[in-house]
Amino acid sequence: MNKVISQPTQLDANGLRQALRIAGGCTVGFALSKLMNWPNGIFFTVYPMLILGLVPIINTSVIRQFIASAAFSACIVLVMQGAFSHLPVLMTMLVFITFCFLFYQMSTSGAFLFGALGAVSLSIQLHFASYIVDNASIYPLILSNAVAIIMTIIIAILMHGLFPDVTARAARLMPEKAKESIRHEVLLCASVATLSFVFFQTLDLQDSISAQAASILILFSLCWKAAGIASWQRIIGTLIGCSAALVAQLLLYTHSDFLLFPVVILWILSLIFSRFHILGGGAPGVGFGVLTTFGILFGQSLGPGQDLIFSALYRFSSVCLAVIASLSAVYIIHRILNRFSVTRHHTYD
Repeated sequence: MNKVISQPTQLDANGLRQALRIAGGCTVGFALSKLMNWPNGIFFTVYPMLILGLVPIINTSVIRQFIASAAFSACIVLVMQGAFSHLPVLMTMLVFITFCFLFYQMSTSGAFLFGALGAVSLSIQLHFASYIVDNASIYPLILSNAVAIIMTIIIAILMHGLFPDVTARAARLMPEKAKESIRHEVLLCASVATLSFVFFQTLDLQDSISAQAASILILFSLCWKAAGIASWQRIIGTLIGCSAALVAQLLLYTHSDFLLFPVVILWILSLIFSRFHILGGGAPGVGFGVLTTFGILFGQSLGPGQDLIFSALYRFSSVCLAVIASLSAVYIIHRILNRFSVTRHHTYD
């Protein structure tokens, strides 16, 4: 008889504290960016979600990987945008090589957080940087990202100090992979990430940062079968996140310029959906998709004189199309790579 393993329905003591850390961290980051009128509020809202949601602990290794990912992506963006933006073919090749390096770090599990955060950060910054006009500087974007990184680390340490774990967490052991599987995962994810970059640049989709980020996030599973599940979860998460943002806009009505109201709503929504994220095992599933969706909407689209309605509707449709296109590319490239023994993927239990 097959055993059915059911998911827990209630948070344990550690899970509750992690949910409080996620909700508190993204809310503090959002509030600071609005109070100080810092640009690119998406960094200050989403980065705390990533570091507090993807890893339940904070230590020197986590901090080093987070800082290293930011420094790496900033240097890459400066070099590529400054030296190779007028050479699209060469720039595309360099983007592919860079993504290969980042996904290799994720596939070998030596520095998964570095690779994951680096891939997301690089994708977002390349997206923003490519739309900077000729007489403008890229340095404000890099500086904004650097400030967001520093504030995120401070916020993460503060949240872990306010809501520490009750019991020690067991270390997660990753299975060893065959070299063929590592090659498969690196080439697969780097190819799809590069295609996403080319697609969004070619069609001049300046306002589709959510869709481009979604096309990278579904690659965190690193293989075709898990990517299919992750894509479906991403679409569901985006739908729920956009719906939550629409409800928030209805509650705020014309009072979004009074910061206390969106701060309270963001904290409540983050706490609710952090619970679903943690109950799902802490992996980037539906709950995490919801969190990052309304985190992007709040960070990028909410402010005095702005509303979320058009942004939410546009982002849901664009994310769905991006996820479907990315998943199709994942399947095609997966089938091609599996035809060769040196890049054939092995299934691990």
